[in-house]
Amino acid sequence: QAQLVESGGGLVQAGGSLRLSCAASGRTFSSYAMGWFRQAPGKEREFVAAVSRTGGRTTYADSVKGRFTISRDNGKNTMYLQMNSLKPEDTAVYYCAADLYYSTVVGGTDGMDYWGKGTLVTVSS
Repeated sequence: QAQLVESGGGLVQAGGSLRLSCAASGRTFSSYAMGWFRQAPGKEREFVAAVSRTGGRTTYADSVKGRFTISRDNGKNTMYLQMNSLKPEDTAVYYCAADLYYSTVVGGTDGMDYWGKGTLVTVSS
């Protein structure tokens, strides 16, 4: 059983940067594709970015492409999301998730094996 714990959220002005971390417990972290999702107030949870088991493949939502960078360090059992040029519309609770299959992570929010509890990112205008 794996556990995922997000950190790094907070309040930032538009144009600023934040780096989120997702720490995973368990010895099989490198067996899972990982992803970041977010849920804004009154909206459904949406895909943000995914990274493959080795970190060699990444996928981004169009809304964050060129501004966000996903990465992972399997030696530290940690995944990251570097967020630059933040916009007020990036305000949301950000969740990390894991699944054995990269296609499941990229495909959306259904059927993920593990979820974290989320960290709040607020971008002020």
